[in-house]
Amino acid sequence: MEKNHLTTTAFHSLQLVDCLQEALEDAGFTYATPIQEATLPLALAGHDIAGQAQTGTGKTAAFLLATLHYLMTTPVEEGLAGPWAIVLAPTRELALQIHKDAESLGRYTGLKCAAVYGGTGYDSQKRQLEDGVDIVVGTPGRIIDFYKQGVLKLKHIEVVVLDEADRMFDLGFISDIRYLLRRMPAPDQRINLLFSATLSTRVMELAYEHMNNPQQIKIESEQVTADKVRQVLFHVSKEDKIPLLIGLLRQQKPSRAIIFVNTKRAAEQVEAWLAGNGYQCAVLSGDIPQNKRERLLAQFQAGELNILVATDVAARGLHIPDVTHVFNFDLPQDAEDYVHRIGRTARIGAEGDAISFACEEYVYSLPDIEDYIGQKIPVTPIEPELLVEPQPPKRIERAPRPLHGRPRRRNAPRPA
Repeated sequence: MEKNHLTTTAFHSLQLVDCLQEALEDAGFTYATPIQEATLPLALAGHDIAGQAQTGTGKTAAFLLATLHYLMTTPVEEGLAGPWAIVLAPTRELALQIHKDAESLGRYTGLKCAAVYGGTGYDSQKRQLEDGVDIVVGTPGRIIDFYKQGVLKLKHIEVVVLDEADRMFDLGFISDIRYLLRRMPAPDQRINLLFSATLSTRVMELAYEHMNNPQQIKIESEQVTADKVRQVLFHVSKEDKIPLLIGLLRQQKPSRAIIFVNTKRAAEQVEAWLAGNGYQCAVLSGDIPQNKRERLLAQFQAGELNILVATDVAARGLHIPDVTHVFNFDLPQDAEDYVHRIGRTARIGAEGDAISFACEEYVYSLPDIEDYIGQKIPVTPIEPELLVEPQPPKRIERAPRPLHGRPRRRNAPRPA
């Protein structure tokens, strides 16, 4: 990993408690990133923060360090029970990643952290909350569910973190967020930390309504996309996308790649073609059960799988180190999704490649994407040797989908 994304501010100069300094040393973190340098001194001094930074710049560590330091240095009245801090995230994947980072940074604090999210693990999450926790990381729906049951208390919350606030609006969670914030202590009785890819008018309205005079911190970049992503574009027909993809995989030999498509059906088709041509991969889409999704991500992070074929469910909230290549097999129809897709590579100062296919079906998204990122994506001509002759797709055995209603036998007579 390159170091020129870091500042000259060393973590040991920030007066973090010793147990956090020790965890940072274990993780090999010595110097802060720009968002950490700008926000941590203010947050450690008790100020509310509304922060804007690109994905992959270290904002998760910024708010976790501030939260953990506050809890370790603020005495609690005897007899009161937690949780004392809550981190709200828009997706299960992001909640799990934040929880993982919290466990790592807080390993020497003795604080208990729980991940609370929908899709799986209801009983185990409930038991964990009933046993008592200090920090809750989760998605709004499941947190509200446990709150209404009386399993999760909010009256002693001292630190609130809202991550990817812009995404909360996109997914329609803002009414849930307001519901939760109004059931916590007043804004001036807690630390409030909000982070977003953009501090838009609607995000700042939320901040001013539910925060205590937040300090705005914007880490600007000369371009919307990460600086170290090498972007290229191929204009290719639909029927040549598979030959070109396999040709590029053979040429580039990515050690860890994510291939983005726009639909689940396309994901399954790409998976079958890759499997037929000797590539071990897996599909990550919205209807994959949560326990299987977690297993696939763990295998991908461990290097047991080196290719994921994903819909946009994986475009946000995943910090998977060392993703060398992102392929936009289908150009996204939302320009902002392009930025979040290619942000899965070149994270925290690393470099990466983002390769996009513009076919006749999705090329119409290209002007909006280029307008949004403020630059033309360099076009590369297709060399003949890249259009390989692929082997036929492999049949992928899948669990049968549930039937809706009562099936009728094919030759059964129709009722009169």
